[in-house]
Amino acid sequence: MTFSALDLSADSSDPVLEIGGQPASIPLQNTDRVASRMVGYFETCVAPCRTLSGEQLRGDVTRLTRNCLTLVAEMFDQRTVPDGEKLGTIRESATRWAREGVPLSTILRAYHEGVRIAFGLVTAHAQADDVDEVLIATDLMLELLKALTAAVSDAYVDEQHLVAKEHQTAAQTLASALLSGRGSSALARQTGIPIAESYQVVALSIPEHADERNPQVDANVAARRKLRRLQSALAAVFVSRALALLSTKGGTLLIPLGSDDEAIVNAATLDLLAQAAEVPLTATAVAGDTDRIPESADQAHELLNLVRVGDKPPGLYQMSELAVEYQLTRSGPATRRIATILDPLEHHPELFDTMRAYLGNDMNRQLTARQLHVHPNTVDYRLRRIAQLTSIDLATSAGISQAAIALLARDLDRGVTRRL
Repeated sequence: MTFSALDLSADSSDPVLEIGGQPASIPLQNTDRVASRMVGYFETCVAPCRTLSGEQLRGDVTRLTRNCLTLVAEMFDQRTVPDGEKLGTIRESATRWAREGVPLSTILRAYHEGVRIAFGLVTAHAQADDVDEVLIATDLMLELLKALTAAVSDAYVDEQHLVAKEHQTAAQTLASALLSGRGSSALARQTGIPIAESYQVVALSIPEHADERNPQVDANVAARRKLRRLQSALAAVFVSRALALLSTKGGTLLIPLGSDDEAIVNAATLDLLAQAAEVPLTATAVAGDTDRIPESADQAHELLNLVRVGDKPPGLYQMSELAVEYQLTRSGPATRRIATILDPLEHHPELFDTMRAYLGNDMNRQLTARQLHVHPNTVDYRLRRIAQLTSIDLATSAGISQAAIALLARDLDRGVTRRL
């Protein structure tokens, strides 16, 4: 007689499967003794199972092993793999272990080893004329293993997704409270996330992914995928310590500061996040005590706006790199006076364009000419005209500094922002 996985819907009139002159289920029917032997083997010989506590091995694992042995015995007697309803206990256990942090590989390894041991017990007394029955038993065991693996994996992953969603919700709740100055120990207990004494507050700008501009791709779907990739990388890089309030455009991160070996947002970690999101990221960071998080967040986002206004490239920026620009944002007579230096150029947009291009190209007149599609002599003429109208001589270092500051002050005064 031959047997294949296609024959698993066996007729109920089929006799009980026999191997070695007895029902194949006989070696498995003393479930307490067999389960005890299996669990002992798991504890001493299966490396992943040695990570489980003694209580788990003697309790959950033993009970589940007995349950599985009963299912296997019924399977041989009925020649039918257990259906989804009978695997409910197995799914419940996988769900519980996922929440307790038992690795999925450990659970699957234990099941696979258990199936191997059970198959060995069933076929130990096989005779030469039991070949067809052993083939039937093999197919049944393989089908059972497939069903177990699917049931355990699905339940485990579903629970992990739920846990991750719960943590994300708790993290967002705590982040919102801290950013509004309402952090408390009661809220920390409620969310299950401890509050640190100080945080690195990061303002983050996330540009569009190429897929968001692709007419053949749903822009909203592409944006959400980008954000999910970034959130996954945040969890990995910061070991789920980062509190994030993010949209597909950007947002705020709170990174708890503690021991020196804990990750913070620096050039290297920002690069890792950018690689995961598949877009260049721009961030500004301010560190401070927990009770000053609202002020730190305001400052970080002000700095991020300065990066946009200054048309700076993606990357991480600190206050030390934006001190002059930041000071110019402080309202006062000096700032307003600086912003009016370029007023004589108001009706000469080509002079503004030339000044920006010249400064942006590190005072290289050839590059500036190519960028503006004019002759280098035209650039020279315009620079002289700027000096005549504003007294800013772009041929001197003092004039270059004055022009850069005046341009920035003018942009800030007029609320100019540019997308990176």
